[in-house]
Parts: sequence; structure tokens; C-alpha cells
Amino acid sequence: MIRESEIKDEKAVLIGVITPDLDEFTVNDNLKELAFLAETAGASPIKIFVQKISRHNPKTFVGTGKLIEIAEYVKENEISMALFDDELSPSQLRNIEKELKCLVLDRTNLILDIFAKRAQTAHAKTQVELAQYEYLLPRLTGMWTHLERQRGGIGMRGPGETEIETDRRIVREKIAKLKDDLTKIDKQMAVQRKNRGKMVRVALVGYTNVGKSTLMNLISKSNVFAENKLFATLDTTVRKVVIENLPILLSDTVGFIRKLPHHLVESFKSTLDEVRETDLLLHVVDISHPNFEDQIQVVNSLLAELNSSDKPTIMVFNKIDAFSFVQRDPFDLSPAKQENISLEELMATWIAKAGKCVFISATNKTNILNLKNLLYDTAKEIHKERYPYNDFLFSTEFDETVV
Repeated sequence: MIRESEIKDEKAVLIGVITPDLDEFTVNDNLKELAFLAETAGASPIKIFVQKISRHNPKTFVGTGKLIEIAEYVKENEISMALFDDELSPSQLRNIEKELKCLVLDRTNLILDIFAKRAQTAHAKTQVELAQYEYLLPRLTGMWTHLERQRGGIGMRGPGETEIETDRRIVREKIAKLKDDLTKIDKQMAVQRKNRGKMVRVALVGYTNVGKSTLMNLISKSNVFAENKLFATLDTTVRKVVIENLPILLSDTVGFIRKLPHHLVESFKSTLDEVRETDLLLHVVDISHPNFEDQIQVVNSLLAELNSSDKPTIMVFNKIDAFSFVQRDPFDLSPAKQENISLEELMATWIAKAGKCVFISATNKTNILNLKNLLYDTAKEIHKERYPYNDFLFSTEFDETVV
């Protein structure tokens, strides 16, 4: 059985390491994101521990001295949870829990916990449960070492199985059943996608919490759940939208994140079929985020993994209302950074030259008309190329929304 973390309103410490492959700025940004993940899950981050090491300790992830320091802080401040910004091996998890004497979660386990909480439909719940069991399987030894003994008693004598072997078999059987369930659901969803007619299909993609669902609500005039938390949307939502005389199908997909657990990527590939089969991508970016370029790279890497990196794409730079507008001194010769660059200067950089792009604020509805015009022109080109002799086809499967 999967362990319930039950981390609501618990005090937590966050742990990260600076290595030759990760500089201090990147690690600090990752830990800020980890803190946001913790808050999304319901925990309260109290303190951050960072250690600069040449490589991860294979036994305890951080150095022995740093682990003792963390253990003392945990005991003195009655901390109930330690969150690590990387995936821990089963042995590391076991050794750290023994030293800290509190619940220890790595980034993967925390994300799985959030996904489990956010999943609403049977499809999403099945995908998350599969990822949880696949994460759990190699960690059973650490959870059930106290049960590693031969069964005995009347009717149970003989070779038998150890408790750990029994649990592994049960988990493997559960994984096999979940995969079978997902295969059946995938076939049903594939039929649904096939029946959506010949309309141009557009998918909103991007890093988590960049405003995809807010933009979806704005364009389609629908009521998709949107919240300032990570992974507010897990299930793909599809709406029919008509811009001028052109009907399109607009879908909102699960947000991406750095270090996204491999088990989740594999489990959610059926959900992300919407991305693979789409005609046009709207890549939404939070332009106000200090590390937005890295977020773009994370999304592009995952799109490449889904064989979707070559699809026509419109870059939608959102949240310009949250961008710090600055009027630079003309004599300022220091390198332009987000804290000292104006939006106009930023728009003149490589971003505006990278292809089709638009700068908007979904919250304040700024430049939405420009986005719709660009979306219409691009979708019309795709439609004409595919169906040069056909009129625009309207479907009755989805509620029609005219914008």
C-alpha cells in the first residue's frame, strides 16, 4: 500500500546541494520552487539548508556533518518533515530517515503527492496511482524491513514467501492492472480525438503556473479551474472556439516542471497525446519570472521527448503586468538584466526574433486581440494547407464559443 504523506500544515525544512554541475543561482531558484511545491501540498517551509559539495554522498546525499546539523535543527524546532530537492535512492532515504527521525520526502515524492491531490477524473487518478506504485516498488525494502521473515503457522509451512516478496508481487500485479486500465482508457480517448472532425487543433503548453488555464478561460469563455498554485490543471480540457469564421479546438494541458519525475512523464504520455496530435502549440511563458529562459528550455526538452518540438508554435509571453517596468539610464553600460531592463528593450531582444510571438497579460486582458489575430492567421494557414478545397467544418461535439 502506498504511504499517505499527510503533510497538511506541517513544518518542513528544505535541503539542496551546490555541485560543479549546478551553480548557486540555479540551486536557489530550484529551492524557491521546492518551497512553492511544499506550500501547494500544504506544508510550511521553515528553513533552507544548502551545502556545496563535489558530489552527492551515496549514503546520505549530503555530507555527514551537514546531516547532523539538520538533525539538531529538526529536533530543536520540532520539524516534522525534510524535503530534498533531488530524488533520493532507497538506501539514502532509509539512512536519512534514521538520522533525522522525521518524514523524509524527495522532490519526486512531493510532486506525486500533489498530483494525487489534484487528480479529479478516473483517467488522471489512474495515471497518478501508476506513477506512485512504480516509484514505490524499489523502495519497499526500506519500508518493510521489519516484516522480512518467513511466514509460519498452520497451513503456511514450506518454502513460502517473505513479506517483502509478497508485497513486491502485489505491487507488480497492481502496476500491471493499472497499465491495462490505462490502455483501455487510452483507446476510448483516441476514438474521441478521432471524432473531433477536421478542425485545427491548438494546445496550450508551458511551465506550470504560467497562466495557461487563465488564458484558456479568456479565449474560450469557459470556466476551467485556475489557481496560483503548481499543477492546478492535470486533466486535459478541450473547448471549441470560433474566431471570426474559423472553428478551432483549444486544449489546456498539464504544466511542465524541471526534474519532472520520469514515472509521471511515462504515465501521463496518454494525456499528453493531445500535444502530440495537435496542429499548433501556444507556448505560454511567465515573462515576469527571473528564470523564464530556463523554463522555456525545460518545456522544449519535454516537447522533444514527446516528438512535438517541430510543431508550429506561437510564443505567448504572459504576465507583462507583473514585469518590473524600468526606464534605463542611457549612460548605464551595465549588462541588461530583468531588474534593470524595460519591457520594450526585452521585446527587441532575441525573443521577438525567435518566431511568432505576442506579449500579453491574461489577467488584465492586455493585447488579447493581437493574440487572437495571430492565432486566427496561423490556424487559417494550417487549415488551408490541409483542406485547400473544403469549407470550414463545424462540429457539434463541443459547445461552440465565439470570440
